[in-house]
Amino acid sequence: MDAADWLIVRRSLSVLTAALVVAGLAACSSSGNGSTPSPTSTSASVATCQNVKSGASSDSVKVSGDFLKTPTVTVPAPLKTTDVERTVAIKGDGPEVKAGSSADIALAAYNGTTGASLTEVGFDGSATQTITVDDKAFVPGLVRAVECLPVGSRVVLTAPVKTAFGSADISQLKLTDKDTVVFVADIAGIAQTKATGTAVAPTPGFPTVKDDAKTGEPTITIPKADPPTETKIAVLKQGDGEVVQSGDTVTVQYKGVLWRNGKVFDSSWGRGQVVSFQTTKVVKGFQMALEGQKVGSQVIAIVPPADGYGSAGSGEITATDTMVFVIDILKTNR
Repeated sequence: MDAADWLIVRRSLSVLTAALVVAGLAACSSSGNGSTPSPTSTSASVATCQNVKSGASSDSVKVSGDFLKTPTVTVPAPLKTTDVERTVAIKGDGPEVKAGSSADIALAAYNGTTGASLTEVGFDGSATQTITVDDKAFVPGLVRAVECLPVGSRVVLTAPVKTAFGSADISQLKLTDKDTVVFVADIAGIAQTKATGTAVAPTPGFPTVKDDAKTGEPTITIPKADPPTETKIAVLKQGDGEVVQSGDTVTVQYKGVLWRNGKVFDSSWGRGQVVSFQTTKVVKGFQMALEGQKVGSQVIAIVPPADGYGSAGSGEITATDTMVFVIDILKTNR
C-alpha cells in the first residue's frame, strides 16, 4: 500500500471503525508484507469553521440516550437530502473544537436510504476515535459534524454520500452515490497531538532528537556508528498518564527513519494526522516501545530487522535495515 492508498483508507474507512483504523496503519503492519507508505505533504487546514445549520433532514433523525452511551437512533428511511445539515442534539459546555485541531469522538453512522447501521464505535467506554478537523485529513462530513461545537456535544449530520465522503472510496461501505449518510457523533474531548511529559536526559548511543516547539514533530539525527543488533528503547519525555497494556488501542504521533541514511520512511506528522491502532497489530519492535509506557511519554526505539520486517523487508526498508522510531503516546484504551 502506497501513501495515496493509505490516505484513501484513512479517509473512507478507518474513521468509521476501530478495526479499520488498525488495518490502515500499513506502516507498522505486523504481517511485514506490502510496501510502507511514505510521508505526504500536509495541506493547510481550513482557517475557519463552516458551522453547518440544521434542516428538515437532520431534524427528522430521532436520537435518544446519554452522552457517550450507545444512542437509540431512528432514521426515517428512505431519507433524502441535497445538502449538508447538522442538528445539535446535546449542547456541551467544554472547549470549542476549532479548525485544524483534533477531537476524540464516538460515532454511529447509518445508510440514510435503508436505515442500516454502518458502524458504532467509541460508546460505552470503548475506544473513541481521533479525527483532525481538516478536510484533507478526514472525510468532509465528519469535519462538518464536529467543527465549531463545544466538547460534550452530540450532533446529528445528514448529507449526500458524495458530499460527506468527497473523493474517498466508498465501495467497501455498502453505499452508492445516490444514498444519504447519517452521522451521530459525540465529541468526547480535544485530543493531544504531541507528548506532554517531562524531558529526561538522553541515553548515550541513541540518535539525537529535537522537537519542533509548535508541532512537536521530531528531527532525528543518527550517530556515525553501527546500529545495535537488538531492539533498544529509551524514554525521551516521561508522561504521567495511564500505562499502555498489551492489546490496548493506542493513539500516537510517530516518525520512522532508516539508520543507514536517516531518511524518513513514514511520519504521522507528515500526514497531519494522529493514528490509533492495537499494540498487537504492529511490528514487534514498535509494540515493545509502547507497552509498559505511560500516556504523555515520548519514546525512541531502535528496531533491527528481527523485530521489524525481517528478511522480507517492506518497500524501501530492506532486509538489513534498522529502523528508528520516535513515538509520542497520546492516549490508550482497553
